[in-house]
Amino acid sequence: MNSYVTLKVSDGTEMRMYTSRPQAAGKHPGIIVFQEAFGVNAHIRDVADRFAREGYVAVAPEMYHRTGAGIEGDYKDFPGVQKHFAALQEETVGADILAAYEWLEKDPSVDGNRTACIGFCMGGRFAFQANSMVPVKAAISFYGAGIAETLLHRVPAFRGAALMFWGGRDKRILPEHIHSIVDAFRVAGKTYTNIEFSEAEHGFFCDARAAYHKESAEQAWPLLLSFLGTHCG
Repeated sequence: MNSYVTLKVSDGTEMRMYTSRPQAAGKHPGIIVFQEAFGVNAHIRDVADRFAREGYVAVAPEMYHRTGAGIEGDYKDFPGVQKHFAALQEETVGADILAAYEWLEKDPSVDGNRTACIGFCMGGRFAFQANSMVPVKAAISFYGAGIAETLLHRVPAFRGAALMFWGGRDKRILPEHIHSIVDAFRVAGKTYTNIEFSEAEHGFFCDARAAYHKESAEQAWPLLLSFLGTHCG
């Protein structure tokens, strides 16, 4: 049960959002699925659908809405999405996070006390930011790029438990970046789980990317579902 909705953002813009719902009636936990640099493409929609089959109301906001509509980039052509990526700002991303979260909270089929978020690469950074802005119970980040360089100041404001996935062969996110994130969690006394797959590269969870690592992706999925079950019920 999936569709698109359009919602208003506090800066006066409008943002389209993919939604996917369980077939069963009643109240469900909600989850925000934050896109990679390549937009709310078939992979991100598939992840949202997978969560719906697990009983979550899943939404995937189109974070590039200020520079284009329905942007879906080619995994082999990063320069093709770079102008959209470069235009993102922490403040406007925050406005989009709030809009998506508030939409979920108002949806009658969502139990507002069991909301989570997840993101991949760029979206992993958005999930990290969301954890400091809205009262999610859990925030999951897959190989979140740029966190160590720009967002560690947000850790003391975290609301929910954090689950961080990394690839041991990731050439973009270095061991010192991961160490600084874990140190920030420890200093702030936050609840976190840190998982590194030694054979995986950046982007390992996405089966549409050359970096896809089947074994790591298949192990990560039940781990994150267990994490969500613990913190979101």
